Amino acid sequence: MLRLFLALVVSLNLFTSASAAELGDDGLHKTAWMRDTFKDLSEDLAEANSEGKRLIVMVEQRGCIYCKKMHEEVFPRPEIASYIENNFFVVQVNMFGDVEMTDFDGTALPEKEMVKKWGVLFTPMILFFPETVDPALTASQATVATMPGAFGPDMTLNLLRWVVEKGYDGEETFQKYHARMLAE
Repeated sequence: MLRLFLALVVSLNLFTSASAAELGDDGLHKTAWMRDTFKDLSEDLAEANSEGKRLIVMVEQRGCIYCKKMHEEVFPRPEIASYIENNFFVVQVNMFGDVEMTDFDGTALPEKEMVKKWGVLFTPMILFFPETVDPALTASQATVATMPGAFGPDMTLNLLRWVVEKGYDGEETFQKYHARMLAE
């Protein structure tokens, strides 16, 4: 019986470590569904639309325990990973990075300055965008939803679904949607 238990623990650890994101040279978690782009949000939005996907900007930082939690415990779940891969175009932004990026309003700044401009204070911060964005708006003004911090699997999946279903255009708030999904 002990042998069976130990085999189960080892196989679970192998599954978890195999499906968890790897750390990149910048210290951020990297997944197969993240896109390596020039970080021009208007171009990224156009590419997301051409693929029939929704644009997400995911702000993270090196050493973030909540980013680690999301990448090790939430995002690797098959139903969440496949939902993200099938429905979203994900661009990762380093909260303290120096890579230049261009906002919807045309402003070009290093990642760390752009994040400041948007008022992002905590990581992870996931910004969800509509299919069209007024070029006068900044990313923080254009979002249809934000996910500040680490959420559990059910809430994360329900928020992803709510965005894809355009729940933000309807009468049902995300909180009511989430409660209804948990009850079903």
